[in-house]
Amino acid sequence: MLAAFVSTPAPKDPLSVLEVGDRPEPEVPEGWTTVTVKAASLNHHDLFSLRGVGLPAERMPMILGCDAAGVDEDGNEVVVHAVISSAGWTGDETMDPKRSLLSEVHQGTLAERVAVPRRNIVAKPAELSFAEAACLPTAWLTAYRMLFVRSGLRPGSTVLVQGASGGVATALIKLGSAAGYRVWVTGRSEEKRAAALALGADQAFESGARLPERVDGVMETVGEATWSHSIKSLKPGGVVVTCGATTGFGPPAELNRIFFTQLSVVGSTMGTREELDQLIQMCRVTGVRPQIDVELPLAQARDGFERMLEGRTAGKIVFTL
Repeated sequence: MLAAFVSTPAPKDPLSVLEVGDRPEPEVPEGWTTVTVKAASLNHHDLFSLRGVGLPAERMPMILGCDAAGVDEDGNEVVVHAVISSAGWTGDETMDPKRSLLSEVHQGTLAERVAVPRRNIVAKPAELSFAEAACLPTAWLTAYRMLFVRSGLRPGSTVLVQGASGGVATALIKLGSAAGYRVWVTGRSEEKRAAALALGADQAFESGARLPERVDGVMETVGEATWSHSIKSLKPGGVVVTCGATTGFGPPAELNRIFFTQLSVVGSTMGTREELDQLIQMCRVTGVRPQIDVELPLAQARDGFERMLEGRTAGKIVFTL
């Protein structure tokens, strides 16, 4: 079957090890099922995998991809929840110390078919296209959990989203705007800031700019490049929710500001199957839809990876089959 995969890591040149070609059909353990993939979306996680981050060479070849929407063995339209909990785990899957994502231990979703645990299947409503649904399980679910589960903020709060154009950032803008938050964003270019305003952001600022006033919360996906600005932008008692660090993991801690102004730093990772279902229902009821930057056939996966690596994104990159 056609798939996008990696056979050896390349920390400095990830695209050099991206392969698009034939891979064996998925093996289906007991309690698992197969999904025929109609659409799958790209995440920074996939670039990290090409570099060997979280994916050692001994687990390769590995089909890439966490997100997919498709049709199960019974003909039902479904969305795949990417968090694979360990056998016997109950409760919040993201708290399982032995959890993994598809494409870390088990083969991923950038393929014609993928094997997943039956408990990881969520019904796709007819109102969402396969491409839209495929954007939800990682970036949009991450944004949903950050904003509605982990932040403790309420509608009416002012939220700063660092970086205006990535998958999580565009999800935060659209979800926050739909739920009644005042959403501010930063962006490196005028084009990216204008796109964020078109998505529903209330104001957009240059990266690192001094804000008109301090905010209740900051949603952090960027890491080292924006961390200091995030901490300085918070009101006393404010919260920064961090889900990743695409520019690096070593920012100054700003501990003096954190303790003196009594800030909260909250980590957030992915989301539960139940939260994915809640997100899907929110999209169905409100009409909010993922911002799709481009749809490409899986055979042209390299073009999508290049766009992400170069930062030429304005929403999600989706591969169709």
